[in-house]
Amino acid sequence: MLVVAEGNGSYGSSSRMSNNINLNKNPDSSISISKMDLIIPFSPDVPCDNNGQRMWWAFLASSMVTFFGGLFIILLWRTLKYLWTVCCHCNIKHKEAQKVNNPMNSQADGPPKNPNDKDDAPASEVGWMTSVKDWAGVMISAQTLTGRVLVVLVFALSIGALGIYFIDSSDPIESCQNFYKDFTLQIDMAFNVFFLLYFGLRFIAANDKLWFWLEVNSVVDFFTVPPVFVSVYLNRSWLGLRFLRALRLIQFSEILQFLNILKTSNSIKLVNLCSIFISTWLTAAGFIHLVENSGDPWENFQNSQPLSYWECVYLLMVTMSTVGYGDVYARTTLGRLFMVFFILGGLAMFASYVPEIIELIGNRKKYGGSYSAVNGRKHIVVCGHITLESVSNFLKDFLHKDRDDVNVEIVFLHNISPNLELEALFKRHFTQVEFYQGSVLNPHDLARVKIESADACLILANKYCADPDAEDASNIMRVISIKNYHPKIRIITQMLQYHNKAHLLNIPSWNWKEGDDAICLAELKAGFIAQSCLAQGLSTMLANLFSMRSYIKIEEDTWQKYYLEGVANEMYTEYLSSAFVGLSFPTVCELCYVKLKLLLIAVEYKSEQRESSILINPGNHVKMQEGTLGFFIASDAKEVKRAFFYCKACHDDITDPKRIKKCGCKRIKEKVIPTFQNRSIKLANSMAVPNTLPSVLPVIECSTTAIPLVNNRKGSLLPPAPPSQSRLSLAVLNRARSLPGKYRYCPSTLSSTLTPTHFEDEHPSTLSPKKKQRNGGMRNSPNCSPKMMRHDPLLIPGNEQIENMDANVKRYDSTGMFHWCPSKDIEKVILTRSEASMTVLSGHVVVCIFGDVTSALVGLRNLVMPLRASNFHYHELKPIVFVGSLDYLRREWETLHNFPKVSILPGTPLSRADLRAVNINLCDMCVILSANQNNIDDASLQDKECILATLNIKSMQFDDSIGVLQANSQGFTPPGMDRSSPDNSPVHGLVRQASITTGSNIPIITELVNDSNVQFLDQDDDDDPDTELYLTQPFACGTAFAISVLDSLMSATYFNDNILTLIRTLVTGGATPELEGLLAEENALRGGYSTPQTLANRDRCRVAQLALYDGPFADLGDGGCYGDLFCKALKTYNMLCFGIYRLRDAHLSSSSQCTKRYVITNPPYEFELVPTDLIFCLMQFDHNAGQSRASLSHSSHSSHSSSKKSSSVHSIPATNRQNRSSKAREARDKQKNILR
Repeated sequence: MLVVAEGNGSYGSSSRMSNNINLNKNPDSSISISKMDLIIPFSPDVPCDNNGQRMWWAFLASSMVTFFGGLFIILLWRTLKYLWTVCCHCNIKHKEAQKVNNPMNSQADGPPKNPNDKDDAPASEVGWMTSVKDWAGVMISAQTLTGRVLVVLVFALSIGALGIYFIDSSDPIESCQNFYKDFTLQIDMAFNVFFLLYFGLRFIAANDKLWFWLEVNSVVDFFTVPPVFVSVYLNRSWLGLRFLRALRLIQFSEILQFLNILKTSNSIKLVNLCSIFISTWLTAAGFIHLVENSGDPWENFQNSQPLSYWECVYLLMVTMSTVGYGDVYARTTLGRLFMVFFILGGLAMFASYVPEIIELIGNRKKYGGSYSAVNGRKHIVVCGHITLESVSNFLKDFLHKDRDDVNVEIVFLHNISPNLELEALFKRHFTQVEFYQGSVLNPHDLARVKIESADACLILANKYCADPDAEDASNIMRVISIKNYHPKIRIITQMLQYHNKAHLLNIPSWNWKEGDDAICLAELKAGFIAQSCLAQGLSTMLANLFSMRSYIKIEEDTWQKYYLEGVANEMYTEYLSSAFVGLSFPTVCELCYVKLKLLLIAVEYKSEQRESSILINPGNHVKMQEGTLGFFIASDAKEVKRAFFYCKACHDDITDPKRIKKCGCKRIKEKVIPTFQNRSIKLANSMAVPNTLPSVLPVIECSTTAIPLVNNRKGSLLPPAPPSQSRLSLAVLNRARSLPGKYRYCPSTLSSTLTPTHFEDEHPSTLSPKKKQRNGGMRNSPNCSPKMMRHDPLLIPGNEQIENMDANVKRYDSTGMFHWCPSKDIEKVILTRSEASMTVLSGHVVVCIFGDVTSALVGLRNLVMPLRASNFHYHELKPIVFVGSLDYLRREWETLHNFPKVSILPGTPLSRADLRAVNINLCDMCVILSANQNNIDDASLQDKECILATLNIKSMQFDDSIGVLQANSQGFTPPGMDRSSPDNSPVHGLVRQASITTGSNIPIITELVNDSNVQFLDQDDDDDPDTELYLTQPFACGTAFAISVLDSLMSATYFNDNILTLIRTLVTGGATPELEGLLAEENALRGGYSTPQTLANRDRCRVAQLALYDGPFADLGDGGCYGDLFCKALKTYNMLCFGIYRLRDAHLSSSSQCTKRYVITNPPYEFELVPTDLIFCLMQFDHNAGQSRASLSHSSHSSHSSSKKSSSVHSIPATNRQNRSSKAREARDKQKNILR
């Protein structure tokens, strides 16, 4: 109440009022009051109390009468109801007592009344009241849309009324007002009428009227609604207790929850604390404003002071914070008394609420916002294992400059905020990277990152976790959550264990045809290592091809120069120009290499059913048509565009490939295929997804219907390539001549009509041992040694026992992709040290595995499957010997018992006795694995077992006790060669080779977890500890492999989903979706009978190494050009060369050269060859390999030296064998069964 005292001007007076009325200036006025009685300013045009007396008590009385009157009525009603209930209860008890005492009288009073008659009237009345009460409860409880609108409207009007109070607080506390002229009073009146109606609804819905009457919201209504009606009646305005409307702010959090704005407990708590603090602050400031501007009643309101409302707000804040500057303070007794009590509660509230509010604000997720999609720009969501290492590796490959412009924004989602290093990494890539804190298991977080509009979701796995199954389960749950939220989203996830991939097939919306992919690290890691067993160094070459590496130029003539030139090559895809239409694959491949300086290794085929197939190095029967997609090896995406722009008319005479660009006549052709522009993509560019492929696709040209392609994910491993006439055996040719003419010249039809045994030799070779020797021994083929055939009964059965089985015998799995044998008990394949020593193994694969009963399984089946692929003939299979803990190998054996030629030596790879027993010096490859790597926290010690085993083997010394062995050159006989003629044989005469005498020359590949540990493998290298893995000598030589190199497959698979099909085709030996389904059902390979369809699956490419120091390419090996070799191998034998495995010191003239080799990927045409080079090539399946065992040389060899021992299981000399005991003979019989 603003007091107007003598000598004091009223605060905030308006033009329509005057705080000081000079009665002398109004002599005609009938008002005659003393100076002290002049309290209320008024205007003559506003009817007001002529006495000028204050009427604040009328406003306050209206509120007090309403409150206490209603309270009295409620208490009176409860008292009367209680008394009525007590009286009725006593009357009922009295009547019941009378009935018990006088039962006859009660019956004589008349017939019994129907109890329903007595209750009819009250029942109807109670039902009506209950329905009204329920309706009112629904209206105010926000259970319906109408109720929510009503609750929100009440809150909004309460804030509006508080705003009107803020406006009116600049006017005097009490003044004369004309309701019809005061706009704010009219609005406030309308608001309060609505509040009155809402109060009635709340009163009807209340179960306990007394507690309702005492609620805070009810008290607010009592002291704010009645004074408004009094104002209209008295034409006066009293600011009074209207500040109590600020208490409505306490319900702010409830309103936000009704609107679904607040969802988390922290946000609700924060809003609650803030609303309570602010409402209490504003309410207390309103009371101080009232009493300080009105004064004390017992002082006749003479001790007032003019304070604005906001000055009171300031006063309350400095009081609560105990600062108290003293510039503003309370003068009235009421104000000071209020401050005494308020400072106790306010200080407590300030000390507890403010720190908690600050803590909640500080704990708010810094990365808790929502992603805003940019028009015309895709975004992907990356989740899972988000660390500095995984993110940096991913970004380095995903955002590599060789991918041209990557117009994709990367959104990381993780439930843990990034550390400072990771945050700095995000800031360095802020234009393309955003981070949000949350979990993909929470649909709200998925909505924040706009997963429904994302181009894909990538899930990273923790490759170094102690429990791989638990990590896979976590990623599978992430897939389920994402697919449940948006079934159409494309997901690419990393999996650690192969057997866990089966769980993804249980997700209904998981569909690999729509781009969903699971990159199994254990499967691919084992596949890379297995391919190194067949062609050492291949793991390094493939890892570099599918990773983005920048070209590092070195001027010095060192091995690093040639290695890094190859490292700069990557895999790209591009649509082939119409100039290639009608040409065969070898022709197009040669033209691309010679003319365009591009290496074409595969094309994509799409059937009429729109199912994709990838044909790797198909034969002459595949003709190119419009829209064929090619897979190229090149150093830049721009180079690959030459294949699309090439025009025979315009570019035929151009010798510089850089000048091959878009020509004028090309525009006419582009009108036919307008969607083919800018297709050059790294096996990763999203612009070349399979859905954009044209309808015109390459077909397999044949005069009759060819065998259907083998489907593998999006396609075939390879088409059934028809062997040339020179490759067909005499028996097959004779049968072919007897066929009708329409089949005679279609090899694919021929293969489908012949019996399965036509793919193998039906008869033992008629060549003499000398003839066999003259034509070259077979590398790592255990049946080819003449000495073995004559003397040793311990060894594997000959071809006549293996190849000439009946067609009803199951030799392959049900898909025809792998060699298969009936399940064997593990006890039958276990070798003791003495048994292993009695059989001198050679040309085999030794797998040293560290593990125990508690170790996680590494999935040895994925290592064995590529070595048992059906595109090898049985006699070409390398025997596999596992050296490790028997307890661990028993756990793995369930997945290995259907593979032939597998044996186990219980022991430890650190035991030299065990290693000598398995003839480690005569093996084709020694693989060192560990299942205990992730159980150690110290990263530098994770690879200690593998490093110790590697150094142990390299330090071993061997004597030349085996003697001089008959052996082939380090290579294979190209398919189509006449092996019976020594003139055409790749090996002329005998090659004498001594066995290895030092362990440093044994071919080894070691698996590492920590990349930096590669420095410990080679003691003679000068690799810096901070050198990247691909730049180290062990990795360049193919003797070390780390799982981190597979990280690049995530981004590569995203940009082109064919990449995973291609790499799995190359390294897994032919795993198909059908096979994965079978393994998910039984967890074991199922044998199947040979049919033309399954046998056709054997006809697919495989990687091999070709020796140059002898054989048909010897003339090119001494100073020849790599391009000439490429063209000759492609034209003559359909072999596609793609790299060189060269001795590290081949460029030096020193006679004592190191036996280490390194990888050179896709050398240029003019690259000079040396005789010791080994050539990586894709060779066709050789149907004749099984027809003459001794005339074959194996498709792969050990490449650790320029000359090597014979690949066979050698016998011990007969003089020693005669002294063996009967026990030894029994052991030999056992060994015969083991190696089958």
